[in-house]
Amino acid sequence: MGHELIGRLLGWASVQAEGGFWMPVQGSTGAVVVDRIFSLVLWVSVFFFVLIVSLMVFFVVRYRRRDARDEATPSPRHNTLLEVTWTAIPIVIVIVIFVWGFTAFLNLNVPPANSYEVLVTGQKWKWLFTYPSGHVDEDLHVSVNTPVSLVMTSEDVIHGFYVPAFRLKRDVVPGRYVKLWFRAVKPGEYQIYCTQYCGTGHSDMWAKVVVHEPGGFERWLEEASNFLKTMSPAQAGERLVRTRGCAQCHTVNGTAGTGPTFLSLFGHQVALEGGRTAPADEDYVRESIMEPQAKIVAGFQPVMPTFKGRLTDQEVTAIIEYLKTLK
Repeated sequence: MGHELIGRLLGWASVQAEGGFWMPVQGSTGAVVVDRIFSLVLWVSVFFFVLIVSLMVFFVVRYRRRDARDEATPSPRHNTLLEVTWTAIPIVIVIVIFVWGFTAFLNLNVPPANSYEVLVTGQKWKWLFTYPSGHVDEDLHVSVNTPVSLVMTSEDVIHGFYVPAFRLKRDVVPGRYVKLWFRAVKPGEYQIYCTQYCGTGHSDMWAKVVVHEPGGFERWLEEASNFLKTMSPAQAGERLVRTRGCAQCHTVNGTAGTGPTFLSLFGHQVALEGGRTAPADEDYVRESIMEPQAKIVAGFQPVMPTFKGRLTDQEVTAIIEYLKTLK
C-alpha cells in the first residue's frame, strides 16, 4: 500500500493519452509528476493571488478616507493566532512543494540499473545517437515501456537537449557528460529541440524520438545497423554524410559553408593554403576525413574534427563513392 501511495504521489501511476490545457501530451512516466507539481504551484499561486487581491480591494473600499468619518479608533497591536496561521500555512505549502519536487528531481536524474543506455552527442547543428551495437543515427529510437538512459556530451558549444512531451531538458556541455533517463509510454514520434543558441543553424537542430511497439525497436536496430550491406555504396555514403554531421559544414549545391562544397569535388584539383594544390582522389578524401589538419583548403579555417576511430574503412569508402556521384 505504501509503495502504491508513493507511486501515485510521484506520478508514475497514470499518464494522459492527450495533452492538457497547459501542457503537451504526456509521453513518458516522468511527465506526470512534472505536470502535477506544475499544477500544484499554479493553483496555489492562483488561490493566494485571488485571496490577496480580493482582500486588498475590500479594504480599499471599506476603509477609504471619508470627510464625515470620525477619527479611527486604535486597532489591536497584534493577533497571535492570525500571525501563527499566516506563517504556518505558507511554511507547510513550501515544504510540501520542496519535498515533492526534490524527490521527483532525484527520480528523474538517477537512471534505473536495468536501463538501456544510448550515447547522445550534440554538435553544430545535429544530434547524434550511438547505440550499444555501435550504430549511429540522427534520431533517437527506443522501445515503449523500456527505461532509457541518455549519456550526453557536446563536441563544440553548449547545446540544450529538450523533449517537451517527456518534460526532459538538460544542457549538454563540451568536455563533460550529463545523464537523463525516461520511460516512454506511448508509441509514436516526439520532437527534440536544442534550447541553447548554438550558432546560425540553431533553429534547424531538430531530431525525433521514435517510440516503437514491443519488438519493433529490435527489428529497426538490426536493419539500420546493416545499411552498408543493404544499400549501394553511394546510397550508404549519402546517409553517412547526412547522419554523421558532414552536411552541417559541407553543402552539395556548390555554395561554400563552414567547409568547402562537395559538389564536383572529386577528381578536381584543390587549392590549399600556401599556394599548393592536391588532386581530390580517394587518398585525399580519406586523409581529409582521418587527418583533417594535414591539408587545409585555401580560404577555410582548420576547424574540422578527426573521424579516426569513428568511421570504419567501409564507411569511408562509401562516402568516397557518394562524392563521386556529385557532378
